[in-house]
Amino acid sequence: MADISVTAIPKPRGPAAIEPIAPIAEPCWDLIELLFFAYRDFVGDPDEVLAKLGFGRAHHRVLHFVNRNPGLKVADLLDVLRITKQSLGRVLKQLIDQGYIVQREGDNDRRQRLLHVTPAGEALAMQLAGLQTTRIAGVLAELGPGGHEAARRFLAGMIDGEHRERVLRMIAHADRSRSRRRDGTA
Repeated sequence: MADISVTAIPKPRGPAAIEPIAPIAEPCWDLIELLFFAYRDFVGDPDEVLAKLGFGRAHHRVLHFVNRNPGLKVADLLDVLRITKQSLGRVLKQLIDQGYIVQREGDNDRRQRLLHVTPAGEALAMQLAGLQTTRIAGVLAELGPGGHEAARRFLAGMIDGEHRERVLRMIAHADRSRSRRRDGTA
């Protein structure tokens, strides 16, 4: 299954497009390849569930972020996923048509399109997150105390510096909101 296409300014292709970098001793082949394989297996279990529904990874990502951020604006989702409006439109239409997501007008601005999961969308998002959590929990148990925080620091460090704080704030906000909804204080 194809990953989501990233929107970016087209760059020249070919040998002239390669920018020279400072020489390095040797690439971190082991970590590079471990990240490739870890990602492959991390998304593999959800891919199987999604394939049965005719969905792919783009659907998973949309469902994940809408579930974590109820009332998310379409514009903000585009920013998070870094995909084209056309790609999001196709995926969103499928999720809406099949009853996993609903789109509502904003309270203050009727032009806003706010996204919410339906009960079926929440159930699917939680099933997929459960599969991934099982994989993560197994590894963290092997790592022992401090493993979760070390993994969190590593993954946060992999995010471009200019986006890191924003991503961490978004995660913290979603965690607080979910906790309030779970406790009935939202």
